[in-house]
Amino acid sequence: MNTRRVIFLVFGSLIAVIGFGLVAGGASLGLALSTQSDDDGFFATSNERFESDSFAITSDKIDLGDPGPDDWWADSDLATVRITADNAGSGALFIGIGPEADVEDYLSGVPHDAITDVDYRPFSAKYRPENVDGTSRPTPPEDETFWAAQVAGETTQTLTWNLEPGRWAIVVMNADAAPIVMADIELGGKFGFIAPLAVGLGIGGVILLAIGAALIIGGVIRSQFHAGESVPGSTTGLAGAASGLLHESPLGSSPLRLEGQLDPNLSRWQWLVKWFLSIPHFVILVFLWVAFVVLTIVAFFAIVFTGRYPRSIFEFNVGVLRWTWRVNYYSISAFGTDRYPPFTLEAVDYPARLDIAYPEHLSRGLVLIKSWLLAIPHLFILGVFTATWTFGETSDGARSVLGGWLLGILVAIAAIILLFTGRYPTGLHDLIMGINRWIYRVIVYVALMTDEYPPFRLDQGGREASVLENSLSK
Repeated sequence: MNTRRVIFLVFGSLIAVIGFGLVAGGASLGLALSTQSDDDGFFATSNERFESDSFAITSDKIDLGDPGPDDWWADSDLATVRITADNAGSGALFIGIGPEADVEDYLSGVPHDAITDVDYRPFSAKYRPENVDGTSRPTPPEDETFWAAQVAGETTQTLTWNLEPGRWAIVVMNADAAPIVMADIELGGKFGFIAPLAVGLGIGGVILLAIGAALIIGGVIRSQFHAGESVPGSTTGLAGAASGLLHESPLGSSPLRLEGQLDPNLSRWQWLVKWFLSIPHFVILVFLWVAFVVLTIVAFFAIVFTGRYPRSIFEFNVGVLRWTWRVNYYSISAFGTDRYPPFTLEAVDYPARLDIAYPEHLSRGLVLIKSWLLAIPHLFILGVFTATWTFGETSDGARSVLGGWLLGILVAIAAIILLFTGRYPTGLHDLIMGINRWIYRVIVYVALMTDEYPPFRLDQGGREASVLENSLSK
């Protein structure tokens, strides 16, 4: 697969993922707006009791920035606050929103409680007492003129206020400024930008999905070869026959051929830093695997409608698995070689090798269930191979590790033996290869690259018998 097509597939997949995320975000906002808001478009809390033995309940300070050239949103009704309250005591209730400085002056020397935290599930409110030793009694709040918004009365009161730049505070009091304030309050907010934002995210996402799809299609469509030009990967003579068998014919008992040739003179200590040396590969593989997942989804629909796995996508995904296996064999999954992995999707001369026979036809029915339903037994076994098991739970929520990552434990044991003896145990290497081979067979099956169900066995050893070897031996 040439570099241009790889770039198209990777960038097309990344752009498609971003586009899908934008569409999903826009849909989520639209769904929340239609299902979570009330008839007036407000998102509201439950109605809960706030109370204080002092003269007032205030919010913690609300800082919306200083007025200036950046306060264009002030006149746009982008956000509106709604406070609905009933007096749980007696008499009229007052709700007001005013500048922080004016509220502080008004309540200077007046005992009151400031709300510092509210949790609605379950409901609890925390208060910070202010001016506990104060002896002043406030004047009736309706006599003050600094309020940006206010309501008062004995029935249910509703205050709405469009957010403005400045530092503000919300005040709940008895209208006659008497002590002991009890009110059942519901807070609500309406955000005028949600609907336009949802539409914008949706439109932007669709555009990115279209661009990503165009790039993927550009990478998938095979170029027409000029007269006399050989097909990539084709050769002549014995080498050509071998290459054809390796990529087109069934390979032994599985379409996957995975091998790892153990270096005879491994460094005792280099395995300690291989994970660090592999970081550039890991970074690139993150993007390649994003493309792998997206292209597998594309291949799913192609198989459903045509019964074929698009050849270009197949070659790319094989390349991603091949690159991943080389890096894993070098570092975290085997430590089987000291040769640094090459940065390529192509098959190269390297101790770790992987190839998969291309399926000329795939079942349209199996593709619907094999990635999840049929693969469940294997996924459970792979969980034993690769997962970390825990048990118990301490008072602070931490879990105790019982065991974990069987493959990682075996690789660690091999590395420690190598460190002290200078030898990598051949039998342990064969077992590690068997586990890796099982893992990759399941990945290939889940990725829809074959209809052949993975066998329930550990095919141990660095090499595996294949049709290729049998053919060359004749």
